[in-house]
Amino acid sequence: MTTPAPDPRDLVREERPLVERRLHPVTPFRRAWAPVAVIAGWAVHDPDQAQEQLTRLTTTALLIGLAVIVPAAALYGFLSWWFTHFAVTETELRIRTGLFFRRTAHIRLDRLQAVDVTQPLLARVAGVTKLKLDVVGAHKKDELAFLGEDDARALRAELLARAAGFAPGTAREVGEAPVRRLLHVPPGVLAVSLVLTGATWGSLAAALVVPPVLWFATHSVWSVLATGVPLLGAAGASSVGRFVGEYDWTVGDSPDGLRIDHGLLDRTHETVPPGRVQTVRIIEPLLWRRRGWVRVELDVAGSSNSVLVPVAPREVAESVIAGVLPGVTVPPAPARPPRRAGWCVPFWWRGYGLAVTDTVFAARHGLLRRNLSLVPHAKVQSIRLTQGPWKRLHGLADVHVDTGADETVTARLRGAQEAAELLRAQADRSRTGRREARPDRWMAAAAEGDAVGDAEGAVKDDAGGAVEGADGLDGVTDEV
Repeated sequence: MTTPAPDPRDLVREERPLVERRLHPVTPFRRAWAPVAVIAGWAVHDPDQAQEQLTRLTTTALLIGLAVIVPAAALYGFLSWWFTHFAVTETELRIRTGLFFRRTAHIRLDRLQAVDVTQPLLARVAGVTKLKLDVVGAHKKDELAFLGEDDARALRAELLARAAGFAPGTAREVGEAPVRRLLHVPPGVLAVSLVLTGATWGSLAAALVVPPVLWFATHSVWSVLATGVPLLGAAGASSVGRFVGEYDWTVGDSPDGLRIDHGLLDRTHETVPPGRVQTVRIIEPLLWRRRGWVRVELDVAGSSNSVLVPVAPREVAESVIAGVLPGVTVPPAPARPPRRAGWCVPFWWRGYGLAVTDTVFAARHGLLRRNLSLVPHAKVQSIRLTQGPWKRLHGLADVHVDTGADETVTARLRGAQEAAELLRAQADRSRTGRREARPDRWMAAAAEGDAVGDAEGAVKDDAGGAVEGADGLDGVTDEV
């Protein structure tokens, strides 16, 4: 007796029903401003024509216009919200938007490198938030705005768990990864650091000195306003703006990377993706040295994140850097260029320095405002040596190291022989560093056992595509 062959259609794995979700009901109020913004933009673009049209309208016509525009704007906001859906599938986050023109964004979970939570001031009042999704290779972040606070955090945790390789059912049970606080910047310390910053005093001095000089020279109010207002804005941005943006700065360690929370009015919760940091800069202004404070900035491939620590004691900042660059220690004292470098850059040559360890290439510049740049050997994309006629005459050269974040770190005014040896040795260090570097891994502490094994393929793909040219050094060139 023979058994009938099974129908091939029965062998096809049944797809799980796709559950699409909508954004928070408060979202239509955000979208409803679009028609109003169009009218306001027209009025700003051609104010004379707008004023002429308004003078022709009677009170009745204005009321009728408002009676039409307000419901139309509300309807547009509602429909745009109604036709926006998102869903988490087996392999991607799918976002469907568009009222007249449909757009579907497919965000691969294995290419997801960060999910940031941001809360503008009005969103905090309404109890909603938005998610910004940072994907490898994308020029800008996709976002989901707005979601309830609890829904946003749950979705963020699910996306990060799925990116780590957890199964769909398990990802929802994992929850948000625990965070261990590493650093908190008190508001008083932040305020004092801004007062001791030269840029703040420079902008304020320019805003107070330049307008009176222009008044005595031109006696034109418009010239004074056209110059004074931007200068005051620059002074405010360098002091008040930074204080508002960096208020309550907190850095925490998490299995999915370093968590950064900050903001007085607009609250932001960012994640520094593991393995994506290309360069770390330790900045030490002149007026901070007595207190032992430093500022730490980052270059992250494919991301706009720039500040890691706004102000902190050097020892604390170095402990945070150790979380970003595991196994990397900050060199204690970079070596200065030879004394003959003073013929090329008088006096300021003392601010340059170079230190190379087994794990990092470190170059310093700046005499009053010291800036030490750290580049892990595994992140070096290309190395260049440049030597102009004047430097060649004094036996000097510059060594440039290019990273995957389209940034260049330069060791200036090195001896020509030292620079040539550094050029050859750095290429070998970079190859060795890439071979020994561990694959970038999401939630390494949480994804143990089979989950890590399932995620390994996706994470390796992320690590390989994170930095172009990661399999080999893009170029070693000698420019004269």
